[in-house]
Amino acid sequence: MEGPLKELGKLEALTSSKPSKGPSINDSLSSLLTSLKETRDAIASTGAVDSAWVHDLSQTVNARKKEVEDRQKEVYSSMARFGKAWDKKFPTTLPAYTDLFTSGPATAALERTVALHLLRTGQFDVAQTFLDESGVQIPSNLRTQIVELHNILKALRSQNIDLALDWADRHKDFLQSRGSPLEFYLHRSQYIRLLLSTHPPDPVAAINYANKYLRPFHAEHEAEFRRLMACMIYLPLSKLQRSPYQDLAQPQLHFDLEALFAKEYCATLGMSRQVPLRVVGDIGGGGALARIEKGKKVLKDRKTEWATSDELPIELPLPPGNRYHSIFACLVSKEQSTELNPPMMLECGHVISKDSLSKLNRNSGRAKCPYCPRETVHGSALRLYF
Repeated sequence: MEGPLKELGKLEALTSSKPSKGPSINDSLSSLLTSLKETRDAIASTGAVDSAWVHDLSQTVNARKKEVEDRQKEVYSSMARFGKAWDKKFPTTLPAYTDLFTSGPATAALERTVALHLLRTGQFDVAQTFLDESGVQIPSNLRTQIVELHNILKALRSQNIDLALDWADRHKDFLQSRGSPLEFYLHRSQYIRLLLSTHPPDPVAAINYANKYLRPFHAEHEAEFRRLMACMIYLPLSKLQRSPYQDLAQPQLHFDLEALFAKEYCATLGMSRQVPLRVVGDIGGGGALARIEKGKKVLKDRKTEWATSDELPIELPLPPGNRYHSIFACLVSKEQSTELNPPMMLECGHVISKDSLSKLNRNSGRAKCPYCPRETVHGSALRLYF
């Protein structure tokens, strides 16, 4: 979806109230109206029409007209490029599905999903309008918590960790039960900022902060604690960036806090860090829907049916962030492993599915590995658990 989204961003920039190049259409029309009103008022006050006014007004009208036409050409051109990018991403027409979300519970679930998506993506005004029009009920405490999450993430983006630390302190028991390093990483971020904030380097404030806030984490993060203390000998920043501790000087160390905090906060709400509707759009729009439709067509041509309900008949490539389960696909049979057909490791270390192993077994009770010359005695293969 990168191509269509890129063109959509350009189109949005062109149609915004403050485009990057030249005045917007609204600005041009507003300027034209202002000129017309000024000329009208001048004529009304003098009772005469000056030819110079008419000439200036004619030039103003032509100039504003050219600005509007130029801007419209850019908008139409951008819309055409967006359409081409969309057609390139979806070369075939989208399938039509009937009788979806027709029941009351299904419709209510869909509307609630949309409402939560708007809230979790920070579109609070749009979410409120949607809630008013759809009648979906979202508990006020949940809405308050989602707003709090966005406020804390906004503060973290501005390198202010106070709100995040206050939340982590209030949920210390929950974080400890999950073995989360969030609180330690927040204090580590503040320690690094203090360490690099003075010129020339004066680590006293950072050492005092570490003694007060990082010391309780020494037992759990001893190795990292040692690195934080040892990196002081490579100050200032220019020297630290060329040291064995250069990762501590990278801005990514602070930026990663946003994703980790969002993950832990959503865990307290019983939600995934990823927004479900966005995941569906990314996977479906990323080619999964087209592959499924193509698979259905192939099955129809072969006069076979989709017989399993717990797995897809084809493999879908997914980005690492959307792989939620460990999946083994046998390279011999091209099938994904299941409870009835688990992955089996041969004596040589190679792994195939149980069904493939059964087909390879010879009468002598030995099976030759499909990847190497070594043979495996029947019954000696080990089942793997991912």
